[in-house]
Amino acid sequence: QVQLVESGGGLVQAGGSLRLSCAASGRTFSSYVMGWFRQAPGKEREFVAGISRSGGRTYYADSAKGRFTIFRDNAKNTGSLQMNSLKPEDTAVYYCAAHAGEMIITTIRYTYWGPGTQVTVSS
Repeated sequence: QVQLVESGGGLVQAGGSLRLSCAASGRTFSSYVMGWFRQAPGKEREFVAGISRSGGRTYYADSAKGRFTIFRDNAKNTGSLQMNSLKPEDTAVYYCAAHAGEMIITTIRYTYWGPGTQVTVSS
């Protein structure tokens, strides 16, 4: 199994940027598809972005396209989510997740989850 811990959240003004990181430990990180999700108060957890095991394929929710970029560094067992042009509606707890399947999936059916990091965007 793999353990995940997010970092990099915080308070930022609208239009600003943040870079979230996900540190993985345990089994080989490159064995897992990685995803980023977020959950705002009173809302369901939603998919933000996903990246294949090698990093060669990525997929984004419409809300993230053109503003967010997902990365991974398998040599360092880390993943990242660069978030630009942030909006107040991006305010949420952000989670990284991993699963051992082949495909990037957009549902919450990932096996492993980090505890989350809070992102707050002020207007």
